[in-house]
Amino acid sequence: QVQLVESGGGLVQAGGSLSVSCLASGGTFSMYTMAWFRQAPGKEREFVANIWPGGTSYYQNSVKGRFTISRDNAKSTVYLQMNSLKPEDTAVYYCAAVLRRIGPSVTAYDYWGQGTQVTVSS
Repeated sequence: QVQLVESGGGLVQAGGSLSVSCLASGGTFSMYTMAWFRQAPGKEREFVANIWPGGTSYYQNSVKGRFTISRDNAKSTVYLQMNSLKPEDTAVYYCAAVLRRIGPSVTAYDYWGQGTQVTVSS
């Protein structure tokens, strides 16, 4: 059983930067596809970015060029660096993991963290 714990959320002004982290335990981290999703109030959970075991990454179009996902297998941690933040990026950000190379489907991920709030003020 994999446990995921996010950290690093907070309040930032539009145009600012924030980084969130997700520490994994209970599995062989390097073998998992790791992902970030987000959910804004009243909206469905949506894919933000993911990174495969070999390091290949994919992004939602609206965050390309602004967000960067990375992983440190030695620390069992995945990161999401968010730059040029916009008010529409406000959401609870969730870390997710699955033991195969897959894409952005919410239902495809087996393990989820509790989420961390990111609020971007205008």
